[in-house]
Order: sequence, then C-alpha cells, then structure tokens
Amino acid sequence: MWEYTDKVKEHFLNPRNVGTIENADGVGEVGSMSCGDALKLTFKLDENERIAEVKFQTFGCASAIASSSALTEMLKGKTLAEAEKITNDDIVAFLGGLPKEKMHCSVMGQQALEKAIACYRGKEVQEKEGEMVCECFGVTDIEIRNALTAHNLKAIEDVTNYIKAGGGCGKCHERIQELIDEISGKEVPKPPKPKKLTNIQKIRLIEETLEREIQPALQKDGGNIELVDVSANTVQVRLTGACSSCSAAQITLKDFVEKKLREFVTPELLVEEVCE
Repeated sequence: MWEYTDKVKEHFLNPRNVGTIENADGVGEVGSMSCGDALKLTFKLDENERIAEVKFQTFGCASAIASSSALTEMLKGKTLAEAEKITNDDIVAFLGGLPKEKMHCSVMGQQALEKAIACYRGKEVQEKEGEMVCECFGVTDIEIRNALTAHNLKAIEDVTNYIKAGGGCGKCHERIQELIDEISGKEVPKPPKPKKLTNIQKIRLIEETLEREIQPALQKDGGNIELVDVSANTVQVRLTGACSSCSAAQITLKDFVEKKLREFVTPELLVEEVCE
C-alpha cells in the first residue's frame, strides 16, 4: 500500500479548481482515457498577463488528482514566464512527496502546462521528435533520455514510474534498457551478424530469433507468430491468437518483428503477413 502525505490526501479529497474555463487563453491536454491517465488544463490571464484563473479536469488516480489540484494552486498569480519554470519536482515538493510509483502523475501536470502555454502563444504542438520506443504510452527515446538524465534513473521500473514508458505490453523494455546503458556509459554488446548466410543458415537464425526474441513477447499479450516461408530476403509469417485480430498488427510486424529479425539475422529482411 502506498503512503500518501496529508497534503496529497487533502488535495485528493478536496481538489481545488476543478472544471474548465470557457474561452480560455490557454488549453493543454495530455494522456488518454485508454492509457488510464488524462488531464486537461485551462487558464485565463488578467490585464497584467498574470494567471487569474486556472482549472483542471483529470481522469486518473489519487496522485493524478492531487498533482493537478496542487499545480493549479501554484499557478495562480504567476506570469507565464514564472509558470513555465515550474517542474514536476516542484509539484512533488509542494505536496510533500509522492510514492515513486506515482511520479508520472506530476510529470503529466508539467506536460499539460507546457501545452497550455504553447496554445496561448499560438504555437502548434509539433509531432514528437525521435524514435518511438513505447507505443502503449507514446514515449520517445528523447523523452526517456531526458528523464534518465534529469532524474538520475537507473532501472526500467524507475522510467515507468516517471513517464509510464514500459508500463504496458513490455515490448519496449529491451530498448529502454539499452538507453539506460547508453546514458550510464555501459557498453552495449552488439549481437553477432554473419556477413554471408546460406539459405539454411538464414532460416535457422530466423527460427531461433522468433523463438527466443519475438514469440515470448507476443505470448504475454495472448498472441503468437508462425513462420510460413522464407524466399530470398522476404519472411512470410502468420499472426495467431490475440495478434491476429489486433488493430496494431501491422505496427507489430514492422516495428517489432521485422526490427528484431533485421537485428539478429540480416538487415535486408522484409516481413510479410500471410492471412488465412
């Protein structure tokens, strides 16, 4: 059971500034209902361009509600220049601390504030830069690197606690660990790649990679994959179980299956799905 400070409990049981502001000067929305956390932050400025009114709506746990409520109280009366200096650590300090498993709730507040200020300034929210690492929560390698550096995170669990990456299907754990090793300066061993493969060697490596690297990850979500045929550098596979009806099947094939086969077999491979 997580231990909450009295201030967290107070802001959860009696949240301040709940709701939305009509004709708001700034609006910021982060998260999604499907991910389990969502936050909408709105604010209005006075004639001196200070935040006169700020409200929030959130879908989430006690920490998400308390963090959002705390942030709105911290923002009142501040200029935008002062507001954009507020970090998730400031929110946590205001509340007297949060369980490490709930740190991402404070990060969500900081991200909503950044979007609301960008909205006021008329800046379009750009597509995230970098490599998409965690598909479940839309977290890139740049965001993970920033979190690792800013908070001195050392483990996948720490990354999940701060920015939720890795908290879904788990397929990104290996990549997150690579980023952790990279930031810490640990040398990451590269898998051996034969320069020239006979067709038999290629098929054997494909089968081994499917069994060792790919099938266990898919089976965690109730799915699986079967090798159908190998023709030159084209690998034909069949998705089974939950994977066969998943709306993200093509993403899984290209961003996970094909990527793994290219990594452990040869970079020329292409993966195609064979339907029933």
